[in-house]
This record gives sequence, C-alpha cells and structure tokens, in this order.
Amino acid sequence: MRIGILTGGGDCPGLNAVIRAVVRSAYLHGDAVVGFRDGWGGVLDGSCVELPIDRVAGILPRGGTILGTSRRSALEHRDVVAQRFREQRLDGLIAVGGNGTLFAAHELSADLPIVGVPKTIDNDISGTDRTFGFDTAVHIATEAIDRLHTTAESHYRNQIVEVMGRNAGWIALHAGLAGGADVILVPERPFDLEEVAERVLARRRRGRSFSIIVVAEGAAPLGGELVTKGRDDPLGRPLLGGIGHWLERELEERTGAETRAVVLGHVQRGGTPTAYDRVLASRLGQRAHLAVKEGRFGTMAALRSSRIELVPLIEATVPKLVSDEELELAEAFLG
Repeated sequence: MRIGILTGGGDCPGLNAVIRAVVRSAYLHGDAVVGFRDGWGGVLDGSCVELPIDRVAGILPRGGTILGTSRRSALEHRDVVAQRFREQRLDGLIAVGGNGTLFAAHELSADLPIVGVPKTIDNDISGTDRTFGFDTAVHIATEAIDRLHTTAESHYRNQIVEVMGRNAGWIALHAGLAGGADVILVPERPFDLEEVAERVLARRRRGRSFSIIVVAEGAAPLGGELVTKGRDDPLGRPLLGGIGHWLERELEERTGAETRAVVLGHVQRGGTPTAYDRVLASRLGQRAHLAVKEGRFGTMAALRSSRIELVPLIEATVPKLVSDEELELAEAFLG
C-alpha cells in the first residue's frame, strides 16, 4: 500500500512521534509513506516528500513537525484533493490535527479513504480521553507556576499566569491544580472580577501574603468581552491575548497589592515532548496505519481508558469542554 500523511493546525509536541510510528509500522508491513508538507496546504499545492524509514531516524524527541504545518483548509477544493490521491497513487491518507484539520478530514472522508489522529495541546477533541501534546503543555505550565510561586511569595505579590486555551480550559485547570493555584479562570465559566478580588483579599486576611491566579487566554469576565490583540488569526478569528495583563491592572486596583502577569504563550507548545506524549503519539500513529491497512476509513485513532481504539471521525468535530462538575471538584484545592 501507499499511504499519505499530513500534520495540520498548530504545532504540537509529539507530532514527529506520530510520523515516525506511521513510517515504522508501514515499513514492517511493506508499505510506503509519503508526507505532505504544511498540512492540507501541501495536498493542495502538491508538495510532498517520500518518507523511507531512515528519514524518521532520531525524530522521536524532537518538537514541532518535520513536515511543517499550516491552517489552510481543503474543504473548498475536494477535486484537487482527489487529484492528489490519483497522482500519488494513495490507498489512504492519515490526517493528524486538531478540530479544524479533523473536521476537514471527516467531510472529505465521505468520498476519500482518510483516517484521523487527534492532536492538540488544548485537549479539547471529543472521542478521545486525551490528546498528545496536552501532557507536555501542562508540564511546562506547571513548572512555570512553580518558579513564579517562590518569587510571588518573596515579594508578597499577586502573580497571574496566562496559559493557552481559546475555548477550553483544560491546560489552566490541570496546571493550576498541579501548581497549587488559588484561582483558576477558564473560558467555560465567565468570572466575577469582584469575587476574584475578594478571594485574593480573604487569603491575605488569613496571613497568606501572595496569590497565584491561572487564567486561560479565552477566559472573560461576566458581562465582558474577550481580550484580544485587535487583529485576526489565519482562520479569521480574533487573536486572543492580554487577559493576564488586563487582570493585572484590575486586581492591583482592587486589592492594593502589587500584581504581576506572565504570559507563557507559545512556549507551551514548543520543545521536547514528555515521555507520556511520545508513547501516546506513537501508539496513535501505529493504530492509524493499521486502520488504513484494515480499510477502516472515516475513523480516528483514540485513547479510550488505556486502550487505543478507532472511533468515528465525526466525534472529533464536537469540542470537549471542561464541565461544571470538574470545576466544582477543583474548588476544594483552591484558595
């Protein structure tokens, strides 16, 4: 068989592990793999490269993706995608990506043999218990919170840590819990600024002279709007960023205590993936290749409990958000 693979959307620790796993599994079964550069953009432009097994040597611990990535969509160019299948004599295509990439994969799989692999540091794809990249992002954010903890305590400050998360607050929730945050603000639940300030003040009245506030970039105050950078991202969505510094000003005014904000930004999605993400990505990549061998198209390799299973690609089109129940359980560990 001849199998294509692409990596789309934002870069993510573990992408190279998926590529390596697909190529190694294909090698064991006598299959060939061709990689499309820059996600769906490479499919549309006909930009691709052969991936023999020696091409993936040494890439397991590397961040990013050797194939490159982009946020281009192929949905309006189905004929071009079909043409690339014919030109490259593909028996199947493995699309590795987040919500946008997998939505396109689902739509195109009605006519073409496509299998998906879920990827995002945000962990917001339904159908799978966890996405690779999430563990690395949480680890990086937690380490940053740990370091900021000591300086906040030494200077009696309120320390705000802004993490990624446009629509889902998984990184903020997990990193905040792991880092011992006093307040965690997520996109799923608009926050009351006066309530946040009172929580910080109550902590000081108890003799705790500093606070750690973790906020997702997509969090917003009750009755307020998202804080953006005043321009759009490549998908035409408002580019988020700035909620941390907005909170810095508002909380300092309300509490009278020095308040500082740190924006972690893209450092959360860069660098070496954790061991957990390397293993998860490898398992997903191998299962995706075998799904192509089995003709199980229109599916996605997913983590279910401790097993890697195939689920319908349509499940990836529904965002997985933090529930009220999970937020309420987290309250026991805050403040």
